Amino acid sequence: MLPYIWVTVAKAGGFDNAAPRDSLASLVGWRRRADWAHLNAFEAIPSFAAAVIIAHMLHGDQQTVDLLAMTFIGARVLHGICYVADLSTLRSLMWLIGMICIVSLFLTGT
Repeated sequence: MLPYIWVTVAKAGGFDNAAPRDSLASLVGWRRRADWAHLNAFEAIPSFAAAVIIAHMLHGDQQTVDLLAMTFIGARVLHGICYVADLSTLRSLMWLIGMICIVSLFLTGT
């Protein structure tokens, strides 16, 4: 869901449906950063999904899995907000928290 929220933000105020890729490529400022957040959110999905599935298959503690998954989602929401707001240091911290959650999910069932 997050990728679609960020691309909707990116398209706010103008979008050429006849040439959508050109329209997104010509964005500047916060709209461009919202498009980048959109792309980055898609990039994060596969490793998160794999981590949750593997934690489940290895019978990881459900409360721990839930906490890590919710923390990841919260960090990714804040990551996107920081991306749009051009807060690069805080954005990187949110990315790191998300990655720690993914690694922890992979290790939960061990």
